[in-house]
Amino acid sequence: MPSGTLLIIDDEVTLRQATSRILELEGYTVLQALDARRGLETLRQYAEDVLVVLSDVKLPDGYGLDLLPRYKQAAPLAEVILLTAYGTIPDGVRAMKEGAFDYLTKGDSDDQLVVVVDRAAEKARLQRRVNDLEKKVGLQYSFESMIGHSAALEQAKKLAQRAAPTDSTVLLEGPTGSGKELFAQAIHQASARRSKPFVAVNCSAFPKDLLESELFGYRKGAFTGALTDKKGLLEEANGGTLFLDEIGELELNVQAKFLRVLESQQFTKLGDTKPTSANVRLVAATNRNLRQEAELGHFRPDLYYRLSVFTVPVPGLNERREDVDVLANYFLQFFAAKLRRRLRGLEPEALDQLRRHDWRGNVRELKNVLERAAILADGDTLTTDDLPAEFHHFAPEPTADEATDRTLRTMEKRQIRLVLQETGGNKMEAARQLGIGTKTLYRKIQEYGL
Repeated sequence: MPSGTLLIIDDEVTLRQATSRILELEGYTVLQALDARRGLETLRQYAEDVLVVLSDVKLPDGYGLDLLPRYKQAAPLAEVILLTAYGTIPDGVRAMKEGAFDYLTKGDSDDQLVVVVDRAAEKARLQRRVNDLEKKVGLQYSFESMIGHSAALEQAKKLAQRAAPTDSTVLLEGPTGSGKELFAQAIHQASARRSKPFVAVNCSAFPKDLLESELFGYRKGAFTGALTDKKGLLEEANGGTLFLDEIGELELNVQAKFLRVLESQQFTKLGDTKPTSANVRLVAATNRNLRQEAELGHFRPDLYYRLSVFTVPVPGLNERREDVDVLANYFLQFFAAKLRRRLRGLEPEALDQLRRHDWRGNVRELKNVLERAAILADGDTLTTDDLPAEFHHFAPEPTADEATDRTLRTMEKRQIRLVLQETGGNKMEAARQLGIGTKTLYRKIQEYGL
């Protein structure tokens, strides 16, 4: 049985109540108003709940067709059905053009009314789901969703936020795995193009002989195997944002075509003789020094200067080490939820190992490390034993003095070092072989500086 809230606006009391009763029997909650003023007040009050407005065309204080924009303004996600005692084709056409869901004549069968209301309510529910999804996507890819508060990250966010509302080309510079695509998506979501496509292309992921056809598309017969016309990614991004990751991988001839796109918003498909227009905003990213590449002749200088209208340096994780703690805990909870496990956090020593690691793979590497650790963790807290081998720092070999020292303390230190090396730094296994508790082992490691 359908459910949801409807609003009926009609000054004919008997008809309004009868219509309300019919729809209540179908499972709807029905609100009533006898004129336009009260109807709009009710609609504003219950805008988040009302799925469908059924409004008489001739009200004591307004004409339904003129009121239609005000209904849509008060409740943008609600559908409006206009009711009239004497329907005319011109009024029906105008109503549909101005956004009414339908235009019904009073006195039509109750079954027809219920069918139309059900269809309008289902469309309104779908609009709400889409709207909720767009909000979630917007939050997911917003600047506010970026994890970390380091000075380097905040500076990059400020620059990107300044550029986002414009249509200017943005060049994101930063090492692989630093989150350049996340910045590109945030720029798109903060722009007027947010409701249009965001198309991401990794230029290094395509063979160079295929990249041109993927970007610009082709006509049937342009080359062997081109059996039909194909839209390029530029056309797919029309009205929205095209993100070119690793743009330094573009060959010089493709760079020339892209320069024309930036200058004229036009390009020519493979096998075509006429230009195609595409209204796109370009965001590019690179882990190279494009200025240096241009000076060496590996990248077109004119394209570089067009791309670098607004440059945003995206910091690597080694430049924002103060964010390691919050990122590690965020990824741990993310993968714990994904794996349906309860993981409370990281042991201080494990967190310290993460802080001191050389993050050459940046945030992407940290994410992968935490996913692996979440899978391997035996308890509800991550330890250094759950981290990959490169995080296990072994103590140095004993000095000559230590080798000849036969005191109990030195011999214990030597034995703990030996077992740690043999177990590859696995402290739980080392504690088992030594016959002591894990906490005792950690205390002795700290005591002996191992």
